[in-house]
Amino acid sequence: MSILTPIPRDMPWFARVLFSIPLLGWIARDVAFGHPENFWYALIGAAALWIIAIMHVGVVALYLPMVCLTPVCLIMLIVISRG
Repeated sequence: MSILTPIPRDMPWFARVLFSIPLLGWIARDVAFGHPENFWYALIGAAALWIIAIMHVGVVALYLPMVCLTPVCLIMLIVISRG
């Protein structure tokens, strides 16, 4: 599936929305339908982007993803404690 191929209608709506975003959709479509090693290339690219943000902005870029994941950890603790 190339970037010019229309998104199939039988896909869920959230996948169609994600694949239609210009840059992120291209990367997500390439990871989902491309070669298996594309996942690792995207992961290395995301890590490099994070390191560049840390070098440019500083400690704020280092801790911001952890602050954003705080609600996820809280929900996980609630789910674990409920059994």
